[in-house]
Amino acid sequence: MSQLPDLTATELSRLYGDGEVSPVEVTQAVLARIEAWEPDLAATWALDAQAAMEAARASAARWRRGEALGALDGVPVTIKELIATRGVPKPIGSAASALVPEPVDAPPAARLREAGAVILAKTTNPDFGMLSSGLSSFHALSRNPWDLAKTPGGSSAGAGSAAAAGYGPIHLGTDIGGSIRLPAGWCGIYGLKPSNGRIPIDPPYIGRCAGPMTRTVEDAALAMTVLSAPDWRDYMSLPPEQLAWDDLDIDLKGLRIGLMLDAGVGLPVEPEVVEAVTAAARAFEAAGAIVEPFTPYLTREMLDGLDLFWRTRSLNDLNSLPPGQADRALPYILEWARSAEGADGVAVYRGFNQIQRIREFGAKAFQPFDFVLSPTAPAPAFDAHLPSPTNDPSRPFEHIGFTVAFNMTEQPAASINAGYTANGLPIGLQIVGRRFDDLGVLRLSRTWERLRPEQRPWPAAPFPDSR
Repeated sequence: MSQLPDLTATELSRLYGDGEVSPVEVTQAVLARIEAWEPDLAATWALDAQAAMEAARASAARWRRGEALGALDGVPVTIKELIATRGVPKPIGSAASALVPEPVDAPPAARLREAGAVILAKTTNPDFGMLSSGLSSFHALSRNPWDLAKTPGGSSAGAGSAAAAGYGPIHLGTDIGGSIRLPAGWCGIYGLKPSNGRIPIDPPYIGRCAGPMTRTVEDAALAMTVLSAPDWRDYMSLPPEQLAWDDLDIDLKGLRIGLMLDAGVGLPVEPEVVEAVTAAARAFEAAGAIVEPFTPYLTREMLDGLDLFWRTRSLNDLNSLPPGQADRALPYILEWARSAEGADGVAVYRGFNQIQRIREFGAKAFQPFDFVLSPTAPAPAFDAHLPSPTNDPSRPFEHIGFTVAFNMTEQPAASINAGYTANGLPIGLQIVGRRFDDLGVLRLSRTWERLRPEQRPWPAAPFPDSR
């Protein structure tokens, strides 16, 4: 039973089909794993063991009848609480939010439920999804299973922690500036931010994507077979396309890969991170790819302009709340957003226009390349109690230069483990593809799984008496 939570979705589907394992057994084992880890990780919210077991029993019956709904039928999943699930409030990580049950599933949650996946719980995120940490005024502090003193990252904080700890094989996150890839990098898992609109989402927004967070590339690809189905509610979604998500082979010979070791703005990249990412690039080169330096295009003006636009947007959201309610939000968020008070319209417009400049400059810079490799973040996971590496609301985004640029260009990008620091913390490698080449990113990621050094064992849950 202790090993069932560590099985991949691909393995579970085969075992269910062969009758060797039941979704009921697996769900029970995963719930036990969650119970063992949660006092330390605080990765979940609104866990509903009874509903999960009912879904597992229904799935088991379908498999026995030969009427499984697909490969994800009976597979345990978690869903980030920013993504609506029917009957469950969406606090968006903040004590300033009203707890009103959601009437319907958002598109990604609906696709998972329709596929028969067993929804275990929602996973935690910081206030309004605006931090790269697990610090929240509503949820308990989420921590990293590799080192409980460190953050799992964010805003898909609980999802990253849950995947590394083995709360089942598939976890659904969202990403508008790095919120899938940063926790994936810091938790040593795989996180895919697809091309904008590839996975329908509600509400859609500039740069906002949903995506799978898993331990393996193959599981992320399996999740995409379901998550990429169309939904009319996302008026920014891409036209439906039949992609061979299970075809993960790629010929490296002649591929042009850019190597970006400097984001152009923000925190300097730590030497251990540079070493791990460079080693990955050399491995691709040795296997036949052409690796050349990639010149960063993100500038201080671009990042600061985006920051001002997001501050203004968040200020408007806070000001729309009933009197006094906004004051319940995290003080760091309040200070960050309220600094936009008094910003003139022209300045905010210029900030918003930096999105267009990022898209323009990014398209030009990427033109010679099929893929780009970079660090996911300039440094490993930071202290769990901090809202950001700088702990400074006047400089909140100094760590997202590698990730946010590719939200604005709408390109697919993934984070996959590249190695470990001397202290045993995971180091994320970001793999970026051309716009719409989601499958290419998955294929290059799968190749890296084959090329990279042997991975360390996943963190083990502590025994209750060891706390």
